[in-house]
Amino acid sequence: MSRNNQEDLYGAIHRKEYEMARFKKEHQSTTDPIQIAMGYAQERQPKLRMAKALRRIYEDSDYNPDDAKWQFTKDFESQTSLPMRRGSLVVDIKRKSLSSTRPYANFDDAGLVAQAMISFGADAVFVNVDYTAYGGDLSELRNAVTAVRRASPTAAVIMKDIVVDEIQIGIAKDAGADGILLMASVLGPALPNFLDLCTTVGIEAIVEVHTKNELDSALSNLAQNLLVTNYDRITGQYFADQALKLVGLFPGTGPIVALACGGIDTPEQVRELLCAGYDGVVVGKALMGNPSAGQFIRNVRDKPLLPAEFAGWGLDDVDVNIQGTFTTTAADKTHDWQ
Repeated sequence: MSRNNQEDLYGAIHRKEYEMARFKKEHQSTTDPIQIAMGYAQERQPKLRMAKALRRIYEDSDYNPDDAKWQFTKDFESQTSLPMRRGSLVVDIKRKSLSSTRPYANFDDAGLVAQAMISFGADAVFVNVDYTAYGGDLSELRNAVTAVRRASPTAAVIMKDIVVDEIQIGIAKDAGADGILLMASVLGPALPNFLDLCTTVGIEAIVEVHTKNELDSALSNLAQNLLVTNYDRITGQYFADQALKLVGLFPGTGPIVALACGGIDTPEQVRELLCAGYDGVVVGKALMGNPSAGQFIRNVRDKPLLPAEFAGWGLDDVDVNIQGTFTTTAADKTHDWQ
C-alpha cells in the first residue's frame, strides 16, 4: 500500500510537470493574462483577505462592550491582554482525494458548492483544480471566486493544486483567488522561491506540512500561513495525532496562522484541534454531500474559545460562554472565571 501511494504521488508530480510545461507553451505571449498576472509586482499593502478569514477573533454581530452579557469577554481581555477567539472552518471542495481514485462526492459545479458552504458560515474554501487527483478544474475556481464574492465580503477562496511550477501562481492570481496551497513535501528546497513569488505578485500562500522538518523549513522561509496535515503525502499513511503533536512548535496568536487537516470527520475532532491552539480546521469529505453540513459548520463556529496561549493548560475539554462560565464537558461541571 505504501509503495503504491508513493508511486501515485510521484506519478502525480510528473504528470503535473508535463501538464504545466504544455500549458506554458500555450501562454507564452507577454500579453497573456497569466503572464501579466505574474509580471506585475504588488505595490500596495496586501489586503490579506485569506489570513483574516482564517484567524477569527471573537466577533459577534451583536457585540457591545457596554452590554452586561459581554462583561466577561471585556474583563477577560482587559485582565489578560489576550483576545477571545473563535475557530475558522475551511471547506475542502473536491470530488475525490489524491490517495484514492474512487469519487466520494458528485456535484456539477464547485462554485455553487462554495457559495453554499460560505452561506452556511464557512470562512474559506479550497477549490481543487486538478481533475485527475481531485476531480476539479480551473473553470470551477473562477466560478467559485465569483460566487463567494457574492455570498460574503470577507470569505476567502484558495486554489488547491499539486503546485510544481511557478506559472500556477499566475493561474491562481489571474483567476482572482485569495491564496494558493503549496505542499512542502512536493516543493522541497524550491519552497522559498515559490513563497517569494507569491509575495511579489500579491497572492497569499498557505504551506502544507506534515513533519517537524517540513514545519521548520516553512517557518525558516517566513511562511505566514501553515496547514498541518495528518497525512504523509510521500507514503500515503495517516497519522491521527500528527497535527496535535506539532501544535506546540509554532506561535499561538503571533504572526503565524495555523490550520489542521486530514481525516477530520466530526465536530469533536475539530473542537479538540481548536482547543489545542489551531486557528482553524479544514474539513473535506465529511462535508461533501452531507445534508447536515450547515449544522456541522455552525457547531464549530459558534463555540467561543480561550486564547491559544491557554492551550496545554488542561482545558481541552472546556467550553466557555459569553457570560464567563466554563463548562467542563467531560465531567459536566461549571466553573466561574473569577
